[in-house]
Amino acid sequence: METTEAILPDLQSCVLCEDVRCEFNGMNTLVGVLNVIAAPSLPINYLRLCIWTRWCSGIGKFKQRSRIVGVDEQNVLAQAEVEFELKEMEGHATNVHYFGGVQFQQFGLHHVEIFLQDELRLRFPLPVVRIQRK
Repeated sequence: METTEAILPDLQSCVLCEDVRCEFNGMNTLVGVLNVIAAPSLPINYLRLCIWTRWCSGIGKFKQRSRIVGVDEQNVLAQAEVEFELKEMEGHATNVHYFGGVQFQQFGLHHVEIFLQDELRLRFPLPVVRIQRK
């Protein structure tokens, strides 16, 4: 029996959005892509937030963990894990984490983090900012 050593994949893309819809043709539609959360007051609640990721150029079985962390870098507001497999270098894997009832209680810089095999692969800022009511 031939054993193939795992080749860690590349994270092709990662998007935080309000919803991901799977269409009849198998394609995904991302709704409400977020780069900032703006609110006149806190707390602000999201019934649903999604993290959409696409992995490519790897072979093997892997575990992805996605999370949203608070301003203090300690408080985890949302977290999910998924296992996936890439059977060939030309293949890709698309993962969607759905988070329900995410509540932001502080203004400031939050972060979205993506781990592969418990190693941080991507971290990007998610500012929660106050907007003025008119």
